[in-house]
Amino acid sequence: MEQTKAYRFRRFLNWFPLGLTYATMYMGRYNFNVVKSDIGLWYHLDKAQMGIIATAGFWTYGLAVAINGPLADRIGGRRAILVGALGAAVMNLLVGLMFLNGWTTRLLVSMSLLWSLNMYFQSFGALSVVKVNSTWFHVRERGIFGGIFGVMISSGYFLATSVGAWLLACSRSWTIIWFAPVAAMGVMVGVDYALVRNRPSHAGFTDFDTGDGSDAHLAEDRPLPIKELLAKVIGNPVIVALVFAEFCTGFVRQGVMLYFTEYLEQVYHLSKRAAWFGATGVAFMVGGILGGLLCGWMSDQLFQSRRPPVAFIFYLVQVVMLALLGMALGRGTHGGQVWAIVLLGLTAMFIFGVHGMLSGTASMDFGGRKAAATVAGALDGIQYIGSGLTGFGLGWVLRTYGWDGVATHGHVPSHAWVWVGCIIPFSLVGACIMTTIWKAKPGSATA
Repeated sequence: MEQTKAYRFRRFLNWFPLGLTYATMYMGRYNFNVVKSDIGLWYHLDKAQMGIIATAGFWTYGLAVAINGPLADRIGGRRAILVGALGAAVMNLLVGLMFLNGWTTRLLVSMSLLWSLNMYFQSFGALSVVKVNSTWFHVRERGIFGGIFGVMISSGYFLATSVGAWLLACSRSWTIIWFAPVAAMGVMVGVDYALVRNRPSHAGFTDFDTGDGSDAHLAEDRPLPIKELLAKVIGNPVIVALVFAEFCTGFVRQGVMLYFTEYLEQVYHLSKRAAWFGATGVAFMVGGILGGLLCGWMSDQLFQSRRPPVAFIFYLVQVVMLALLGMALGRGTHGGQVWAIVLLGLTAMFIFGVHGMLSGTASMDFGGRKAAATVAGALDGIQYIGSGLTGFGLGWVLRTYGWDGVATHGHVPSHAWVWVGCIIPFSLVGACIMTTIWKAKPGSATA
């Protein structure tokens, strides 16, 4: 299909609202990371206990995407994003009301339950984006779409971190951080209802062969049977390899994101209410955008739409960035704080690049138009199973051994080798997995 200016504009009106919705959903997901240490201090919960809440959410998400992937393939991405955003908004509202009204008698249980429900609805986000865009983008464009996917993620981190920090600085209570995403997601539900369409033919254009082995003439109303959907995951060795790689990505990604606030506070003495803390969200956003676009451009232009070689390179650079984070150079000084923020942004660049490439692009490539959400669910689901280990697992390690191997109360850590030492092996394993599918490429033979 020759893409006219009108088609590209209508496609923009499709993916841009989806991207904004996904970003606002992230705002209602990573707000927990920003205030996790506040909740722990206020209610006397240590890193391992707060990690239980995080793990409950991660593992709920991991199981939910495995179920909701086939569901999104059947009901369509448009309905899925509406359900997800509306449900996540309601859950954030309930969490905010719980803290605002002091309903915290059994906080560990109630917060774990509400946060798990929030993550259930959050699981529709990536599935919806991948499902809808699998019909609007050709294989040759999907590397660039992987970059767009990275921009979505990065914008969400900016909203959660920078905007969240600004809200905390301007408000008397940290409960405000739960209510802002409710309003943002509510607005986007209305926008998506008005603008988002599942496929070009629903917007007055012609459906076309996307080059991923799907039949462009199959009706969306006749979804693949569940057995055939699952066979696309279990029976494809490329997807199986990607599943294991995403497990590693999950641990690396959330191992950084779940503890970066406490890392800055306890190692670099940078409070989340300080002006410089807001720059962390900007660093995440810029790093994520650059990483996503670079990863997509490299795969499409240098490796003929092959994703594994680029992911291999990015995994190895993650190791370098994490090692630099572990050194904690110039800690406690203004220059050291700036250095830490820059390093977090660079680390995000290579983590988010891989995440967008594997979850956002490879899932379309090897799942095909009819099973894109199912494969995205498998990849995203196993990623969050790995993420769950960073909650109670990495939380227990940091509580027991501290950032630098000394867990004495009041001790000022000199470095963060314990933290990054737990994360780096997963980047190395991810790189090794990419070598086993080095030549994998989308098309009828593989998809």
